[in-house]
Amino acid sequence: MIYLALAIWGAIHPMYWFVTYMNETGTGLSGLIDAWYVNASTTGLTWDLTIAAIALTVWIVAETWVRRNWTALVAIPATYLIGVSCGLPLYLFLRTRPVG
Repeated sequence: MIYLALAIWGAIHPMYWFVTYMNETGTGLSGLIDAWYVNASTTGLTWDLTIAAIALTVWIVAETWVRRNWTALVAIPATYLIGVSCGLPLYLFLRTRPVG
């Protein structure tokens, strides 16, 4: 249940800051994406999270193939649509559940 709580937190907390930024600047999603590349620090963090998301996706696919836990695949869209902070704990929650 800790993994599920972290997944929920990982979905809500970062999204709060993204929405706050978009409301403050009035630029919407395109402005948020532009901000990810505004300097070397944010660009590095963006690439760090992108590489982590790709590695998580490879791991999810490999583990799902072996364990046949097809429900765990929902962590992939959660990773790319919400973020690694939601996708990773969601996958760990789904992975630790008994597979019927």
